[in-house]
Amino acid sequence: MRVLITGGSGFLGSHLCDRFLAEGHTVIAMDNLITGNTRNIAHLIGNPSFKFIQHDITNYIYVKEALDAIIHFASPASPIDYLKLPIQTLKVGALGTHNALGLALAKGAKFLIASTSEIYGDPLEHPQQESYSGNVDPIGPRGVYDEAKRYAEALTMAYHNAHRVDTRIVRIFNTYGPRMRLADGRVVPNFIAQALQGQPLTVYGDGSQTRSFQYVSDLVEGVYRLLQADYNQPINIGNPAEMSILDFAHAVNEATGNTAGIVFRNERIKGDPQIRQPDITRARSVLHWEPKVTLREGLKETINYFREVL
Repeated sequence: MRVLITGGSGFLGSHLCDRFLAEGHTVIAMDNLITGNTRNIAHLIGNPSFKFIQHDITNYIYVKEALDAIIHFASPASPIDYLKLPIQTLKVGALGTHNALGLALAKGAKFLIASTSEIYGDPLEHPQQESYSGNVDPIGPRGVYDEAKRYAEALTMAYHNAHRVDTRIVRIFNTYGPRMRLADGRVVPNFIAQALQGQPLTVYGDGSQTRSFQYVSDLVEGVYRLLQADYNQPINIGNPAEMSILDFAHAVNEATGNTAGIVFRNERIKGDPQIRQPDITRARSVLHWEPKVTLREGLKETINYFREVL
């Protein structure tokens, strides 16, 4: 196949480029570099099966080549980014998705969009199934990202129903691994950076809020299988092994040998969901997928990467 990956120089997008090239496909990565970085794809430059186009997909997208699939991963994805870039986040969810879907229609290509567990908001259902419509504050601090992704899902299904575009929707839960940005504001790089510098890890509240952490290779495997599957409804891809932030902090300190411990800050980050755990029954039955990489294994690889960055 020839595959266009929007957001192709970002954390997840660059790993997808690697996987599709490894499977023998041709890859066009497209990114405006607002949060992505060409360092993530520098090792691919010169590969005859790889091409990079710097472009903002909220503007008209032109690709001269035929395309078999479009994987739409372009969007700011961490709170520090979408709080700083609220308009850009909404535009890429709306205009960017519209342009990418229009290109898929014109090229007769499959279309897979990266959605997010954040469409469930601060959930009242636990664990979260794909049928759950969510508990989202549209004008809260996370609303620009949550609603951009919810609209993007609606637009994707509209193109599927009205124009018969062959679409896929993946709802991604917390994913970590090499190529995350050190200062992107999310808990994994925050904790690892503090630990590697011998600092106490900062936990907000009492640390009882939960997350479910999956390693990047597991996410990439799920996305790859979803593109091949004949399935158009949303699918959760995440690790159902839920753990508290406090337990995760202890795991990072243990993995890094950090003896500085933990400090607690009383304030809760506004809009921060208190629970997060995917129900992956659909992924297991449709894709025959479930995560394979243990937290210990994934943290080891991620910590080694951040040691080099620091």
